[in-house]
Order: sequence, then C-alpha cells, then structure tokens
Amino acid sequence: MTSPELTLPAAGTPRRKGLVARAMANRVFLFGSVLLGLIFLMAVFAPWIAPYDPLKQDMLHRTVSPFWLKGADWAHPLGTDGLGRDYLSRIIYGARISLLIGIFTVICSGIIGTVMGVLAGYFGGRVDLVINFLIMTRLTLPVIMVALAVVAIFGGSLIVVVLVLGLLLWDRFAVVMRSAVMQIRNQEYIQAAQSMGYSTPKLLFRELLPNIFDRLAVIATFEMAHAILLEASLSFLGLGVQPPTPSWGLMVAEGRQYLLFDSWLILIPGAAICVLVLAINMMGDGLRDALAPENRN
Repeated sequence: MTSPELTLPAAGTPRRKGLVARAMANRVFLFGSVLLGLIFLMAVFAPWIAPYDPLKQDMLHRTVSPFWLKGADWAHPLGTDGLGRDYLSRIIYGARISLLIGIFTVICSGIIGTVMGVLAGYFGGRVDLVINFLIMTRLTLPVIMVALAVVAIFGGSLIVVVLVLGLLLWDRFAVVMRSAVMQIRNQEYIQAAQSMGYSTPKLLFRELLPNIFDRLAVIATFEMAHAILLEASLSFLGLGVQPPTPSWGLMVAEGRQYLLFDSWLILIPGAAICVLVLAINMMGDGLRDALAPENRN
C-alpha cells in the first residue's frame, strides 16, 4: 500500500478568506471600490460614452460655461475649454491617462520593491545590508525633484513618466515586504517546506508570497494614488503628459490663465483628481482595516 503524497497545508487560505469577508463588510472599502469601479468603466468605455472627440477644437464655442452657470449650453454639459474642446469628453478620456499611469507605475515599482524586500527579509545577512543601503539611498532622493530632472532631460511622455515614477516609488514596497517576510520566515509551514526540500524559488512563490499578498495589495493602493498625484504635478508643470493629450493635471495647467473669470476650468479636473485619489485611498484604508481589525480606531 503506497503512502499518500505529503502536501503542505494552505497556511494562508483561512486568513485570506477572513480578509475578504472583513473587506466586503467594510463600508469604506465598498464605497471606494464602487467609486473606483465606476471611474474604471468610464475609462474603458470612453469612446462610447464621450459625446465628442476630446481633441476636436471649436473656436466658435470657446469657454462655454458648465450647466450650473449662466450661459450654459446643454450640448456641452461641463462646458468647453479655451480651444472649444468639450470638457466632459476630456474628463472622461483623462481618466484613462491617470489610471494607466497609476496601474503601470505600481506594477513596475511593485515588482522592483517586492523582489528586493523578499530577498532582504528571507536571506538576511549581506543581502539585507546591501538592499537596506539601496533603500536608504533612494529615501535621500526627493521624488518630485528627481522626476522633474529626468523628465526635463528625456522629454515628457506617457512612457517616460511611467518609467520614472516606477523606478522611484519602489522603496515602500521593499520596506513593507522585508518586514512581512521577516515576520513569517520562521513559521512552521515555512520550516516544513524547507525540510521537504522545496527549492528557494518554489518556497518563495508558493509559501511566502501568498501569505504577504494582502499587505502588498494595501501598499499598491496607496502608491497608485501617489503616482497619480505625481503625474498630475508633472503635467501641471509642463513636464508630464504633453498636449493635446487629455490629462487632468494638464487640464488644470491649461486653465490657469482663466482662473479669475472661468475658475471651473481648474475646479472640474481638480475635483476629478480628488475623487479618483479618494476612491483609491478608501480602498487601501479598508484593506488595512481588514488586514488588522484589532488596530482600527
């Protein structure tokens, strides 16, 4: 009679199920998720729901007021900008730019920071010292100043902004992942995997990463919001996404000259940035509460 193959218990499964249940019961998380989902759908279906081409200019209908002001034209519910472009269409398409930059920046910085943090936390010793030195070096560099310098040298574009932010925002991932791995690397299921002869890559991907993924998700939400704000700042300064691309930060910059008389040209894209960042932060806050419910206020 042959003995059944030894398998390790899925140590993270009950914890992950509990995390999902607590997250779904959290009103802050649900509200943020619904809000972010609506923005995501708006970005995905922009060609079908935008009433106009966001790049089409109409100099006969410049700075048309939005619907809540006098002189509004319901053909342009949010008005038009200084070149006669429909503001609602530009807001809808601008969601694509913000989400693309936020998502791809988090993917890039998350891979770099997670790899460094996991290696430092698992191996310790000299590996930990080297990675800690890299983290400290990165923390001495002001993100916005370095990003401004690099973008000024290589030029502003969507790809350049994503790469610059991705290579600058990995430090928080590395710090959190290092701490998380150090907390669980001596757990019994990790030792059992080692005693069964698991290779290092198999142990890291099958046992370690699934049990720290929830913390990775929390950091990813906050860093995504951070990346969106940085992109808006760079675009506002003229060093981010270049015109005529409908970026919310660029729309704020273009509306500066109309601040005294048509302030809504700044307020509308500014409000869009606030709503998107709020939705992402609410999701992150809800995940954090679900991860450590005993620490909630």
